[in-house]
Amino acid sequence: MYISLFDMFKIGIGPSSSHTVGPMRAARRFLFELPEADFARIHRVEVELYGSLAHTGHGHGTDVAILLGLEGETPDHIDIASVPARVHAMRATRELSLLGRRPVHFDPDRELIFNRIDLLPVHSNGMRFSAFDAAGAPIAEREMYSIGGGFVVDTDEAFVGSPRGVEQRVPYHFESMDELLALAVAAGKPLHEMLLANETALHGEAATREFIGRVKTVMFECIDRGLATDGMLPGGLHVNRRAKGIAERLRHTDSHASEGAMNWVSAFAIAVNEENAAGGRVVTAPTNGAAGVLPAVLRYCRDFRAADEAAIERFMLAAAAVGALCKRNASISGAEVGCQGEVGSAAAMAAAGLAAALGASNEQIENAAEIALEHHLGMTCDPIGGLVQIPCIERNAMGAVKAINACSLAMLGDGSHMVSLDQAIETMRRTGSDMQSKYKETSLGGLAITVSVRQVEC
Repeated sequence: MYISLFDMFKIGIGPSSSHTVGPMRAARRFLFELPEADFARIHRVEVELYGSLAHTGHGHGTDVAILLGLEGETPDHIDIASVPARVHAMRATRELSLLGRRPVHFDPDRELIFNRIDLLPVHSNGMRFSAFDAAGAPIAEREMYSIGGGFVVDTDEAFVGSPRGVEQRVPYHFESMDELLALAVAAGKPLHEMLLANETALHGEAATREFIGRVKTVMFECIDRGLATDGMLPGGLHVNRRAKGIAERLRHTDSHASEGAMNWVSAFAIAVNEENAAGGRVVTAPTNGAAGVLPAVLRYCRDFRAADEAAIERFMLAAAAVGALCKRNASISGAEVGCQGEVGSAAAMAAAGLAAALGASNEQIENAAEIALEHHLGMTCDPIGGLVQIPCIERNAMGAVKAINACSLAMLGDGSHMVSLDQAIETMRRTGSDMQSKYKETSLGGLAITVSVRQVEC
C-alpha cells in the first residue's frame, strides 16, 4: 500500500496526534462502523486506555478526545472554541450523545478507564471500546491503536493509510529511498515529478495542489496565531508563551542577517507548538508533537529564500515521501521509538523538502534527509508532566534549525555520502526497539522524573 501525501499531513487539533487526534478518530470510527441495528441498541459504552495513552493521556487530553469522538466529532472539523463548554456539560450531566444522535449516560470516572498496568498486543497506544445494551449484554467490542501521526488501526489491519483491502496503484511505487532513487535514474526525472505523478494517480492533479495549498495555509495561520498570542499554556506547568515576545524583539533587529533568520525559524516553530499545546488547530507533520518543524522551515523557505508556489509544491512532495518512509520502515510514534520518530522524522522531512524547493539534485535531497535524521537518533520522548510542552516546544525549534543546516551541508556536496537514509531509518527502528518503555512517552523516565512537578491537570 502506498502512503500518500494526503495520509502524512492531517489537519487536526492539539496537543497530540497519537493521544488526541488518533483517539478522537478511533472513538468515532468504533460507533460509525457499527451496524445500524446494533447502534440503535446501545445503552452504555466503555472505553479502556492502555500503555502510553493511560500514562500520559490526562496531560495530552485523551479523555477529552474520546468524549468528543464518541459524539461524532473529527479533528479537522471540530469547533475548537466550543470544546471547553461541551466537555464541562458532559462531565456535569454524565451524558453524551453518540454520534450526535443517541443520548446515553456516560460517567467518565467509571466508564473511561486508564489501565496503567496491562498492554494490548499490537502497540503501546492501545484502546478497547465496548458497547452494551439495556440489559448489560455486550453488543460490540473492538481494540484499536493510535500509532502516531493520527493513524488508527485495529487488530486486523496490517497496514495504514489506505482503505482496507484496496491496493492503491501508482506509477512509481517504492518502499525505500534506494528504490525511489533507482526509479528516478531509470525515468530520468527529479523526485518531485514522480511523486506528483503518484499523487495525481490517486487523487488527481488539481485535488493534490488544492490539498497542498490548504495544508500550507493552515500551517502559516498556525504560525501567525502563535506569534500574536501570549499568556500561559494550560496544564498546570505554568509555562508562558514565548513566541510573541521573541517575534517582537526580532522585529527591532536585522532579521535577515544569518543569525536573525535562524531566530525567526525558532520563533516560527515555537509559535506552532505553543498553539498545539493550547489545543489549537495544527497540521500533523508527521505528528502533533513535531508539528512545528516543517511549518517553520517552509516559512523560512518562503520568507528568506523567496520560494514560489512551485517550490512549495516540491517541498511538500519531498517531505511527504520521506515521512512515509520513516513511517513504513520504522515509526513516527513517540510511544514506539521515542522522539527520534517524531522530531527526528520531521527534521528529515523538512530537510528534504527544503533541498527540493531550492533545486537540489535527487541525491542531495536524500542526503539532506539522512543528515537530519542521523543527528536525532536515540532521542527519547520524556514530556514533563505528560504534557507536550517541556522539552517538546523547544525541541521543535532545534529540529527546524537542524533541518536547515542538514540541507545546507547536503547542497555543499555532490550527494555522495556513506550513510544512506534507508540505513538511518533502519537504525531508528532498531534503536526504538532497544529503548526502554520509560523513555517512550510514558513520562516515567528522563526529564519527566528528573524535574519534579506537581500532578498537572488537563
